[in-house]
Amino acid sequence: MAQVMGEWVLKTRTMDTQNVSEALMEGNCPTDSEQCLKLEKAATRIQSWWRGTVVRRTLLHAALRAWIIQCWWRSMQAKMLEQRRRLALRLYTCQEWAVVKVQAQVRMWQARRRFLQARQAACVIQSHWRWHASQTRGLIRGRYEVRASRLELDIEILMT
Repeated sequence: MAQVMGEWVLKTRTMDTQNVSEALMEGNCPTDSEQCLKLEKAATRIQSWWRGTVVRRTLLHAALRAWIIQCWWRSMQAKMLEQRRRLALRLYTCQEWAVVKVQAQVRMWQARRRFLQARQAACVIQSHWRWHASQTRGLIRGRYEVRASRLELDIEILMT
């Protein structure tokens, strides 16, 4: 239907423009009002066809430009969403590392405190042992019992 309509417009346009151009070349204007009406109708049809073509072309260009802008906007939104996602991930990672560092510091502090307590306990034990060893070094320890007829001696000599 559209193809037939296009051919009809093309035929009428060429026929009418030929008639108009012939009339202009001859230098006479059609005096017949019926012929003049036909030419006006043909000119109106040509003008409406041309305006319709221009409007459709303009609408097509506007639609294409709108489509290009929409594609660009969607890509920008995707980029902004990706940037927000990366920023949120970076913030989460920083917070997690901060938590891990605090936990490591607390555990290190606890381990150091336990180590220092154990070292202090070892120092106390060593000092007591050394004091005890120095008190008994080189001394003769022993016990004795006197029984009716004889003397029993148990002598221990400690040298450390």
